[in-house]
Amino acid sequence: MSHPPASPDRVTPADLLSAVEAVVRDEADLIANTANIAALLFEALPTLNWAGFYFLRDGQLVLGPFQGRIACTRIAVGRGVCGTAAAQRRTIVVPDVHLFPGHIACDAASESEIVVPIVAGETLVGVLDIDSPVKNRFSPADQSLLEGVVALLVRTLPA
Repeated sequence: MSHPPASPDRVTPADLLSAVEAVVRDEADLIANTANIAALLFEALPTLNWAGFYFLRDGQLVLGPFQGRIACTRIAVGRGVCGTAAAQRRTIVVPDVHLFPGHIACDAASESEIVVPIVAGETLVGVLDIDSPVKNRFSPADQSLLEGVVALLVRTLPA
């Protein structure tokens, strides 16, 4: 998939990790960091319609900072792509969300999705969720990049 050329003042996928590292370097607050990361992801990655976080609270995933249209507020662990990634503690890439059993359609425009669990030590903190209006949007390189973003976030969390 080709991406349009970036303007010099925009974050690109190539400099996303360094931008995230700079944002979280001197900040330990989870909300502040995830708000800035969501903004960086939405700016750097083309063809997204949602990028954000859900945090585990009382056995449910609860909406955190995001960029995009209004979202589902609570998701049961084990339900949908986010809940499945949380339950399995592994990244899930869904090329076509309409083929994912139990997909939760928060935005009808979403066609593909990637969810990366956020695990600090042995504790599930939540998930990074990214949706696209394009089928097959997320490549293995995107998965690696997003797992790197989550790893930088995890370094700011207590183990």
